[in-house]
Amino acid sequence: MSAAIVRIVPGGLDDERVCALLAKHHAINHELTPPESVHVFDLRRLREPDISFWSAWDGDSLVGVGALRRLDAEHGEVKSMHTVAEARRGGVGSALLANIIASARTMGLRRLSLETGSFEYFRPAVALYAKHGFVECEPFGEYAPDPNSTFMTLAL
Repeated sequence: MSAAIVRIVPGGLDDERVCALLAKHHAINHELTPPESVHVFDLRRLREPDISFWSAWDGDSLVGVGALRRLDAEHGEVKSMHTVAEARRGGVGSALLANIIASARTMGLRRLSLETGSFEYFRPAVALYAKHGFVECEPFGEYAPDPNSTFMTLAL
């Protein structure tokens, strides 16, 4: 799998394959994270107008998803990043994240932040975000300090 062959398209929330991947993403987060620390969005929330959503494809195969939530006029949040297991470490996550960062800049956002888990399972995600310039930060928006969360931000 090469990120060069990944096609990233807006939307996809009506595609059963996208819905299945998001359901899996939701279940993993609920399985690994204490209930008070789960911040994953469900399908209904991803359809709200403050969310931009993309799906990533290798031919007809869904390989990943990602979203951008507008927090205010200058600040956005990366949400629902997930790459299928078979495509991990193949550039899909980087391609999705680069798309989200470019979209945030186009929207005129000046900062992009995210929350992810602090457990072993989430370490590759933290490394991906750091590779793209994100640095750890204090909780933002509606988040509170939480030992189960890692907060990161990127000035655009």
